[in-house]
Amino acid sequence: MPTDTPPGPLRVLVFGAALRTDSANARLAALVARLISDTGATVDLAAMRDFDMPLYDGDMEAAEGLPHGALALRDRLEQSDAFVISSPEYNASVPGVLKNAIDWVSRVRPQPFKTKHAMLVSASPSLIGGNRGLWTLRIPLEHLGTRVYPDMFSLANSYQAFAEDGSLADPGLQQRLTETVSGFLSLVEADVRYVCLERRWYEFLGDRTEATITQRAES
Repeated sequence: MPTDTPPGPLRVLVFGAALRTDSANARLAALVARLISDTGATVDLAAMRDFDMPLYDGDMEAAEGLPHGALALRDRLEQSDAFVISSPEYNASVPGVLKNAIDWVSRVRPQPFKTKHAMLVSASPSLIGGNRGLWTLRIPLEHLGTRVYPDMFSLANSYQAFAEDGSLADPGLQQRLTETVSGFLSLVEADVRYVCLERRWYEFLGDRTEATITQRAES
């Protein structure tokens, strides 16, 4: 008699969107990865340099196809249930290297951002912690069909924000980040395990792959 196989752990891709090796966003990504791992989920911690690619060029795409870095990001997105981006803020907006990566990967069919869950966090030496950049980052991701978690986390004064063990020096901020990660994972698990958020409508019209009808779990 067949038995149900228990579902495996959630798989979450986490990466910092700054190229500088010791950036505050790399440190914040590592902390988020640790918090996710503590819940029993499987974490794929990456760096932006893992996805090196040229500036988007339609002629290059037509002649050579997608670059290796874009395909690598596509593969790691497809292997995950959700992803977390820790992004710096450049001139009150999203970093060009991150937007360029999104633009390249958006050319893949089927579209890998569609229906993935994402959480956005940022770290900045400014007093608002990169929050303006996160609001800008939501736009292309949601346009591509990503389910961006409503709660975002922005870490201000990032040069002084980390303790020696990699956690946040402010216990209140550490608790808030932990709760944000926990809430995000609960939503992802509900969707992955119980298929409660499938939907037909999404904003990205360039992908004609079949989508499923909305289903909502009711208690």
